[in-house]
Amino acid sequence: MWLPGAKAPAHLDGKMAGDFGFDPLGLGSDPERLMWYAEAERMNGRWAMAACAGILFTDLVGKDKWFEAGAGEYWMPNNALIALEALIMGFLELKRYQGWKDSGVSGFINAFPFDPAGMASKEMAIKEVKNGRLAMVGFIGFAVAALVTREGPIEALSTHLSNPFENNVIGMVAKMPQTLGQ
Repeated sequence: MWLPGAKAPAHLDGKMAGDFGFDPLGLGSDPERLMWYAEAERMNGRWAMAACAGILFTDLVGKDKWFEAGAGEYWMPNNALIALEALIMGFLELKRYQGWKDSGVSGFINAFPFDPAGMASKEMAIKEVKNGRLAMVGFIGFAVAALVTREGPIEALSTHLSNPFENNVIGMVAKMPQTLGQ
């Protein structure tokens, strides 16, 4: 249980990966919607894990700041690139949704389930949900820290470690008007 002594809602029976009885608004009381919400949580967690890994990697190797990437120039004009990405991602998401509706499991194009590494197990499903939830919270932390400090996570950690009594949450919020004015 998410809270010791709490009672899980009737629709959460502990059979789904990551089900700890938390649904205070009763959003999952419809079984079909509950399955879709679980799939959406897995996909958002996967995107967040990829985003956090990419943000940390680009920050470690000294690439441009991740939150400024959209303003950069790439191999083709940005409007054309956005249109191309929308077409490709739209196609992939449509195929994923259609496959999920037919099979009830995640997949890629026409492979349902998609498990090229052969790692599908109940234990791995729980780990994926837990790591996905952590990554979603981590991404929010990266975004808020970037907004407040205008630094990437590795740079912000270095700044904090250089003077932890001044460079912390309270100190950065106090400096926010100067940071945002830059």
